[in-house]
Amino acid sequence: MTYENYDPCFPDQPVVDLYLPIWANQPSFHSKPAFIWAEDGSSPSDSRCSSLTYSQLNSSAQSISSHLLTNLKRRDTVLILCSPGLQLVQILFGCQRAGLLCIPIFPPDPSFNKQNHHHLTRVILQTNPKAAIANQDYITSLQWYFSSSSKDDQLCDLLKKLRWISIEGIEKNRTSCLNSSDLSSTYSGCKTDDVYLIQYTSGATGIPKPVLVTAGAAAHNVRTARKAYDLHPSSVIVSWLPQYHDCGLMFLLLTVISGATCVLTSPSTFVNRPRIWLELITNFKATCTPVPSFTLPLVIRRGGIDRGTSPISLWSLRNLIIINEPIYKNSVHEFIHEFAPVGLNPSCISPSYGLAENCTFVSTSWRTTGHTISSFLNLPSYKMLIPSARLASTTTEGNEEEDEINIIVVNEETLEPVEDGIEGEIWVASPSNASGYLGYPSLTREKLQARLKGRFSPCYVRTGDRGVIRGEERYLFVMGRTSDIIKVEGDIGEVHPHFLETTAYNSSPKLLRAGCIAALGISQTVIIIAEMQKSEESNAIVLRTLCEGIRDAVLKEENVEVGLVVLVKSGSVPKTTSGKIQRWIAMDKLMRGELRIVTEINFSTLLSASSSMNHAKKMKGKAVEKGRGNMVVVRDRVDEEEHLSFSNIPIRLSLLSFL
Repeated sequence: MTYENYDPCFPDQPVVDLYLPIWANQPSFHSKPAFIWAEDGSSPSDSRCSSLTYSQLNSSAQSISSHLLTNLKRRDTVLILCSPGLQLVQILFGCQRAGLLCIPIFPPDPSFNKQNHHHLTRVILQTNPKAAIANQDYITSLQWYFSSSSKDDQLCDLLKKLRWISIEGIEKNRTSCLNSSDLSSTYSGCKTDDVYLIQYTSGATGIPKPVLVTAGAAAHNVRTARKAYDLHPSSVIVSWLPQYHDCGLMFLLLTVISGATCVLTSPSTFVNRPRIWLELITNFKATCTPVPSFTLPLVIRRGGIDRGTSPISLWSLRNLIIINEPIYKNSVHEFIHEFAPVGLNPSCISPSYGLAENCTFVSTSWRTTGHTISSFLNLPSYKMLIPSARLASTTTEGNEEEDEINIIVVNEETLEPVEDGIEGEIWVASPSNASGYLGYPSLTREKLQARLKGRFSPCYVRTGDRGVIRGEERYLFVMGRTSDIIKVEGDIGEVHPHFLETTAYNSSPKLLRAGCIAALGISQTVIIIAEMQKSEESNAIVLRTLCEGIRDAVLKEENVEVGLVVLVKSGSVPKTTSGKIQRWIAMDKLMRGELRIVTEINFSTLLSASSSMNHAKKMKGKAVEKGRGNMVVVRDRVDEEEHLSFSNIPIRLSLLSFL
C-alpha cells in the first residue's frame, strides 16, 4: 500500500514515533514547535505559553524511553496518570519509543472521596499494569491514601502492587541521547503489529471497554486523516480535547505525522471559558480545529463575539472538524451566521465520523478537488442532519483513500448490505481496525471480526451506529446508536432519542439546559429526563406547564407520545468526557431513585388519577401532602384549576407501572 508523501526524500513511516527523528533532523524543523501549551489568556509571545519543538520532543522521547527501560522491559503495560499538558505528550511518545503498552487515563482525585475511582479500579483489574507514571505530588497523595485506607480496600491493594515512576524522576535522570538520524535502522520501539495502546470506549452506551490498538493501525489511521483533511507542515491545529483517548489523542499523532504545530489547552479551561477556543484560533492563526458537535451552540451562548474584549478573527480556519454524531444542520448554520462577520468560511466545516474501534478516524464529508473545496452550504441534509462521509460510487472505481477505509450499511438481522436509502448498521473495514477488546474474546469475534453473510468478505467492525446512504454522491448520514433506539407504538415503530431530546429542548430553551436531556424507553413508554437551568424555576404552575410543553412538542414534531417527564437539577444527566449523553446510566439512576428531581409528571397515569384530581378540587385550594409515595396537590389557582406535582412519587413505582 502506498501513501501520499509530502517530500519523496522522507517517505511515510510504519509507526508514528519514527516521524520524530525525521522532522527533528531537518534544519527548518529543529526549532519548529510541535506542541504549544496555552493557559487561559495567553498569546504566542506570552510567557504563559510553553512549547515543545520537534527536536526537543525527539530527544525527550529517547531519554524517557531509556529511563523507563531501566526498570521495565518491552511490551510491559504502563498506566499513565498525568494531567493534560506537554508532560503527558512526552510520556506518550517516550512509551512508544520504549516499546511499552500504555494506558493513559485522567488521574482521579487521590482522596477518592467522591466515588471517582471505579474506572481506575476497572482499568487496573482488566489490564494488569506493571507500573504507573504520575507526578510526585500525586504519588505522595496516594501514599497518604494507602496509610489511611482500611485493610479491605481493593483499590488500595491494587495501587500498592504497582511500581510508581515519578515524572520528576524521569526528567531529573534524563540521559544524553545519541544522534537519532539513523534511528530507523536501530529502532527498538513499537513495531507495526505491536499493541502500543489500550484505548477505552467512551462509555456512551455501556461500561467502557478496553480496545487494543496496534502501532501500525494508529499510523495508518492518522495518515488517512492527514490526507482527508489535507494537513501539512504549514498547518496549525488548536485542540482542547482530552489527550487520553479518541480524537484528542489522535490529533497528537496527527500533528507529528503532518509536521504541523498543535496548540493545546485543557478541557476544563474550555468549559470554564469557551471563548478561549476562538481566541487561540485567532492568536495562533489556526488552520484546523476538532470539536464535539455540542461546542457550536455552547460557544454561541457563552463565548460569542461580544463576550470578551479581545478581537476574534477566524479567517485562517480551513478545517472546523465536527465530531460526535448526530450533527444537526441548524446548529452549524447558526454558528456560521454568528461568526461569518469575523471571517468564518462555510467551506471549512468538516463533519466527521469516528470510533475507538477504528483507532478514531473513519470519514469526513469535507473534500478538496484541485483548488476547489466543498462547502457546507452545498451539503444535503436528511432529517435535519448533515452527512459525515461521502462514499465511493458503486459504479465507478474508488480512489485510494476511499479504498483504505471501506464503509457499508448492513441489516443487523440478515447481515447483508442494505440498499441506499434504507437505514442499517454501519460497518467499517480498514487497516485501522482495532485488534480486539482486551479480555472479551467473544465480543471481539462478534463486533470486530464480522463478515457479510453468504459471501467472501473482509473482517468488519460492527460500529453499533445506525446510518443511511442517500443521493448520487452516496452521502452517509449517521443517525444514532442502535442500543439507544426507543421502540414506540404505532406506524413509527422506533425512534432515535436525540430527535426527541432536541425537540424537548426547543420547547423551552430558556429554562432547560441544551445537550442535557435524555430520552429513554421502557416497554414502549417514552421518558424524557431534562435538566433545568441553574436558576431553577420553583413555581409549580410553571413546572407543570414546562412538562406539558415537552410532551406536546414531542407529540407534534415527532408524533411520539411521552409517558413521563422528569425535570432534574443542573448536572444530573450523566455524560462522557466528550459530552455524549449516557442514557444507560440515566436509566439506572432513574430506576434507583438517585436523580436530583425537581418535579415529574406521569402522563401515562393521569387518567387513572382523575378521581384524585376531583378530590383535590374539593379541598378548595388547600395543599395536602400525604408523605413520600403519595401525590402532592400544590395550591396554585389558575382559572380555578389545581396543578399536581409528582416530585414525591418514588421513581421505582413510576417505572414499574410501565412494565
